[in-house]
Amino acid sequence: MAALHAAAERDRDRGARAAEHPARNYPPYRSSTPRHPHRPLVEIDHRADPEAVELSGPAFGVTDLTDLDADLTRQHPGEPLGERITVTGRVLDRGGRPVRGQLVEIWQANASGRYAHRRDQHPAPLDPNFTGAGRCLTDDEGRYAFTTVKPGAYPWRNHDNAWRPAHIHFSLFGTAFTQRLITQMYFPGDPLFPYDPILGSVTDPAARARLVAAYDHQLSCPERSLGYRWDIVLDGPSATWTEEGH
Repeated sequence: MAALHAAAERDRDRGARAAEHPARNYPPYRSSTPRHPHRPLVEIDHRADPEAVELSGPAFGVTDLTDLDADLTRQHPGEPLGERITVTGRVLDRGGRPVRGQLVEIWQANASGRYAHRRDQHPAPLDPNFTGAGRCLTDDEGRYAFTTVKPGAYPWRNHDNAWRPAHIHFSLFGTAFTQRLITQMYFPGDPLFPYDPILGSVTDPAARARLVAAYDHQLSCPERSLGYRWDIVLDGPSATWTEEGH
């Protein structure tokens, strides 16, 4: 990763245009090499394809949500284990204008670093009171908010002694599934940052920094949760980097 970062820095020093997105086949992230697309996207003729209506839908609204969707600590009969946190921020366009009515979804590991998913066989305990998924709609100011627990780090076998930093996955749907963007939010000061090839695939230090939330004591709920602020910018030079380039 150090060599790839150094090469990107040399390119920036020469005035080369910065990459708009991490490489799809980033060698330090081993599974990206065999599974990344090798052919260009196929353009769909919506006049010839009766299924093309899916490209402009669905539309999400308040009737698709419940009061518990945005509070991952209240979705089960008991309290989940771990450090409770509030994560909030705004979804913005390149001009700083709020993106209203945007469906924001999150999923994450529990406080022990394990997902509630059958394919996760990491020998860490599951929490019967934590499923690790939530969603909400942005308000008129483009703001979202979740209450959850801070996820734990976990091993993932990408390389020797590989551990993922604590992170929360974010999904933004736009107005159609084909506009969906997925990214990850990290926590400040994590000692695993230098060893993580997924975060390291973003070779611009400023862009990497935009993936890290800021602790905000004003967002903390007394005797309940610590607060983190993380804004998501959809496009432009200050865009939040996502897992798919468009």
